Amino acid sequence: MSLLEFTKEAKAAMRKAVENTRRELATIRSGKATTSLLDTIRVDAYGQQMPLNQVASVSAPEPRLLAVQPWDKGLIGAVEKALQTSELGLNPSNDGTTIRVPLPLLTEERRQELVKVVRKLAEEGRIAIRHGRTEVLSKTKKVEHVSDDDKRHSEKDIQKLHDEAIEQIEELVKAKEAEIMEI
Repeated sequence: MSLLEFTKEAKAAMRKAVENTRRELATIRSGKATTSLLDTIRVDAYGQQMPLNQVASVSAPEPRLLAVQPWDKGLIGAVEKALQTSELGLNPSNDGTTIRVPLPLLTEERRQELVKVVRKLAEEGRIAIRHGRTEVLSKTKKVEHVSDDDKRHSEKDIQKLHDEAIEQIEELVKAKEAEIMEI
C-alpha cells in the first residue's frame, strides 16, 4: 500500500469514529424530545429482539412528547413494555393505537449525570480516533522504498486528520452539554 492509501484509511477510520460518537450522543436524553432517543430500545416481536424503529414509527409532535405508533397493532403491548423497562426512565401511556411518551423535566442531579455520560462517550470516541492514528502510523513506518521525507509528510497529514477529528468530537460534546444543561 502507498502512503496516500494509508492516509485515506486513517481518514475513513477517524470519520467512522466521529459518526459513531455522534450517533451515541444522539441517544442521550436532553430536555427536548428527539426520535433518536428511542434508537437503542429493542422490542420482543415475532419471536426475536428487534429495534423499535423496525416495528413502529416514532415522532415528536411536541417538544416534550414522543409518539410511537406500532405498524402491527398486536405489538402495542410489547412496545409499551420495552419502553417501560428501558433504562431511560420513561412512563409511556397507551391509547390503543398510539403510545405517548411524555418526557419529564430533568433534575439538576440527572443533568450532571448525563454530562458525565456524554464526556465518557466522547473519550471513547477520542480513543477510537487515536487508535486509528496509531495503527496507520505504525503501517507507514514499515513501508519500504519511500523516502523519510515522504514518511514524515504522511505522518503530519495523519496527525492533522487526527486533530480535526478530535476537534469535531469536542464540538459535539460542547453542543450536547449545552443542550442538556438548558432548562
